[in-house]
Amino acid sequence: MAASTAPASTTDTIDARPARNWRHIAGVVISVVVGAFLLFDVIGKLTRPEAVVEGVEKLGFPVGQATVMGVVLLICLVVFAIPRTAVLGAVGITAYLGGAVTANMRIESPLFDTTLFAVYFGVVLWVGLILRRPELLKVAGIRR
Repeated sequence: MAASTAPASTTDTIDARPARNWRHIAGVVISVVVGAFLLFDVIGKLTRPEAVVEGVEKLGFPVGQATVMGVVLLICLVVFAIPRTAVLGAVGITAYLGGAVTANMRIESPLFDTTLFAVYFGVVLWVGLILRRPELLKVAGIRR
């Protein structure tokens, strides 16, 4: 009996890409929105419009530190945007947000709408990342 030389149909091959479920898509959307917000913050810190200068001074930082903050956040954001290093980027952004909480606490900003905004934002960042990478729950011991 002769072997068939016809090419394999697309139904015969197995797609090696993982299926994109709604959780993954939601995680990507959340991460993009978080990233866009942070990019807006980076641009403000690097271009230093008057509102940013006033905000930095109100927090008690020298105006020149806005550039340093912007560069640090940009590096963390780029690392967060790369899928293989997203967790490291999220850790860096979380540390950055912790500094924002501390700075706002120091000047006694309103607790729930100003000081804790960075905490809320960090939670949303991690929700997006976990939806994209559910294996992080296994590492944390939350899911088996």
